[in-house]
Amino acid sequence: MINLHDIMETITMIQDENLDIRTITMGISLLDCADSDIGRSCGKVYDKICRKAEKLVKTGEEIERMYGIPIVNKRVSVTPIALLLAASGGDPVEYAKTLERASQTIGVNFIGGYSALVQKGFAAGDEALIRSIPEALAVTDHLCSSVNIGSTKTGINMDAVRMMGQIVRQTAEQTAGRNCIGAAKLVVFCNAPEDNPFMAGAFHGPGEPDCVINVGVSGPGVVRAALAKLDKAADLTEVADLIKKTAFKITRMGQLVGTEASKRLGIPFGIVDLSLAPTPAVGDSVAHILEEMGLETCGCAGTTAALALLNDAVKKGGVMASSHVGGLSGAFIPVSEDAGMIAAAESGVLKLEKLEAMTAVCSVGLDMIVIPGSTTAEVISAIIADEAAIGMVNSKTTAVRVIPAIGKDVGDTLEFGGLLGSGPVMAVNPVSPAGFIHRGGRIPAPLQSLKN
Repeated sequence: MINLHDIMETITMIQDENLDIRTITMGISLLDCADSDIGRSCGKVYDKICRKAEKLVKTGEEIERMYGIPIVNKRVSVTPIALLLAASGGDPVEYAKTLERASQTIGVNFIGGYSALVQKGFAAGDEALIRSIPEALAVTDHLCSSVNIGSTKTGINMDAVRMMGQIVRQTAEQTAGRNCIGAAKLVVFCNAPEDNPFMAGAFHGPGEPDCVINVGVSGPGVVRAALAKLDKAADLTEVADLIKKTAFKITRMGQLVGTEASKRLGIPFGIVDLSLAPTPAVGDSVAHILEEMGLETCGCAGTTAALALLNDAVKKGGVMASSHVGGLSGAFIPVSEDAGMIAAAESGVLKLEKLEAMTAVCSVGLDMIVIPGSTTAEVISAIIADEAAIGMVNSKTTAVRVIPAIGKDVGDTLEFGGLLGSGPVMAVNPVSPAGFIHRGGRIPAPLQSLKN
């Protein structure tokens, strides 16, 4: 039952603490759009997306007005396009242009799924799609791309890792005139989830239904505000308990919105991703939550432990508020999208090595980090390999979304605007790992891959 106190509490969260539904994402299977002719396949893709998602944006806006809950983005994720390319052949960029045209027709903020799953090797269509990513992201505005290069079950495909270092650099170079925005829409995964509603990594996995509604909630400001009211003498058990209770309140709003969207659209409700996704807005920062726990600045000693507490408490509290939880679910630490992370990086307290340690206990990985434009493809590949190793060994999702700032160096800033924010160029160890990266092959799966 919802009482007056609950209603007033939710209004405060929305008005003063930046609580929002970050995204309603419709996942659409395109497997029935496969065709030996790429032109016919693109036609089927466009028609199906426009048919299924025709009312997505309108429905989201109606729910916003009905409940007074901000829904920041309406998005679509589709079947990894490499699977369609295997059947059709041809120029993969034709699919990119089709997805862009569909996104403009239905009015969504982003469309994800220009993706390939190559954790164990390259199948037909995979390599061609990966090599087309720089051009695809350069000629589109709403398209997002992802590549899964490893998993706990398969190990790490180092040939794909080597290739992705080159692709990230090329993508930044091809969009250098637009602040290297292409690289901000490209993420490299280990253990990628098939139902993630967040960009740039959203795709509609082969094991998903034909069409589904997934919701991503966000409320770092709410958690920080709750902790600010807690007695400073409270111990960390009490801190964790308060975060759990707050995460429950945040997630039940996502469940409400997802259920309502499902009913109105006549499409099954999938999952709530109960992540704390920050924005550049003041008061909407994961870093500030950690500092509210007692850290002087995010990035100092103790940051990884505080983040582990936060991530676990968010999951424990949120899972009780939703019928189905999935996606990434936890705390995000994207540097350019988090005001506290930006400040910590600019002050020199938060460094890349500390961020890597933090990724062992957060929900994703090295996210929205701006690096010097001179960073070599081999160093980028090695950063990807290190993150993939953390994910593989710990049976968790890890990801890399780094943006080489072409023409810029440490001390400069790259501006993206909107939810993507702005990022200080962070120092990267320039010592070459080229000999290791160019060996190629596969890093074998760890022993826990043999659990079944």
